[in-house]
Amino acid sequence: MPAVYLGWVNTAFLLAAATFVIPFGRLSDIYGRKRIFISGVSVLLCASLLIGSAVSSMMIILSRVLQGFGSSMIFATSMPIVVSAVSPEERGRALGITTAAVYFGLSTGPFVGGLITQHLGWRFIFWLNIPLCLILLSVAFFMLRGDWAEARGARFDMAGAAILGLSLLLTMYGFSNLPSGLAGTMTAIGIGGIVLFVFFEMRQQHPILDIGLFRHNAVFAFSNLAALINYAATATVSFLLSLYLQQVKGLSPQAAGLVLISQPIIQAVISPLAGRLSDKIEPRTLASAGMAVTLVGLLLLVFLGSGTGMTYIIAVLMVLGLGFGLFSSPNTNAIMSAVKRESYGVAGATVASARQIGMMFSMGIVMMILSILLGRAEIKPENYPQFLTCMRIAFIVFAVMCFGGIFASLARGKINRS
Repeated sequence: MPAVYLGWVNTAFLLAAATFVIPFGRLSDIYGRKRIFISGVSVLLCASLLIGSAVSSMMIILSRVLQGFGSSMIFATSMPIVVSAVSPEERGRALGITTAAVYFGLSTGPFVGGLITQHLGWRFIFWLNIPLCLILLSVAFFMLRGDWAEARGARFDMAGAAILGLSLLLTMYGFSNLPSGLAGTMTAIGIGGIVLFVFFEMRQQHPILDIGLFRHNAVFAFSNLAALINYAATATVSFLLSLYLQQVKGLSPQAAGLVLISQPIIQAVISPLAGRLSDKIEPRTLASAGMAVTLVGLLLLVFLGSGTGMTYIIAVLMVLGLGFGLFSSPNTNAIMSAVKRESYGVAGATVASARQIGMMFSMGIVMMILSILLGRAEIKPENYPQFLTCMRIAFIVFAVMCFGGIFASLARGKINRS
């Protein structure tokens, strides 16, 4: 696959996940978070089977859409389930442990993925999801007690869900295909649809997304904005570095995975500590510090070249891991602490949506830069200089975004710990 097609393997997943996560968050508040979570794992299992059996690039990309659809149910419910199960004073600690679990998965993913790709082939990465999903389904069915549907009986805003989903789809799909004229038109229509959605929801008795949370709750609004910026500035770092390590540096998939593992390991160590501290210290202090450390890491990545040593690369990844770890769980704690229990599903979905939209825009920026400088060419020795230029431009853009994110994080104010 050319580099742009490889980008679509990620983009297809992110488009579907971001489009459906808020509707599923609201559905989980109405019909139960456990039910939606289990449905998502089931869809993920089926999609993984399809990808592992794919016979074409198009089948892979379409199956990734289905995988994103199932994952949106998981993203919308996992954090709200955790928050529903603990007391407010233990919330930061619980979110820190959850975030560490996520990062532990991320830390083993590159290594195991590289090992499987090198010795068994890429299909086994997706086939491995099948037994993992079966284990997760068993745990959810037999060990997860309670369904947590505090908004049971409320009407689901189908029209609002349709407007939001279509608007997000047009915006992100269009943005990921810039700078063509059609893509610009789609992006503009999508943004207009989001504006329409806001005014539509303000008139609904049972909105899919309570706009008042953004208008009258500074902690909720700025914490989500900080999350969006953070993910937009960092989501494609591992994608770019994976290509860089394997193509420019000539590492095997297994060796590249071992290098990339240094970042999530630091995240896994720092996240529980940061989460626990956010129960005692204002989350904006920790999260803003994390954003500042991330900015330093992104600036250091600008200086990567064909002759950069592995020690430098690993050190920068550890700096980024420290920044991510300090930011994530305190920021999520601030968001979930800013809403009432009956809105946990929507709040969790908003966090997930900010993450997915941020990741989508991050991938869109990278794909646009690759399209302009590389076109549909594969990454080969003769165009390594162009690829390195793409990387540097991307990291500069991300650093500027992260700088702005520090101020969004600081502007949120204090949380209500009741």
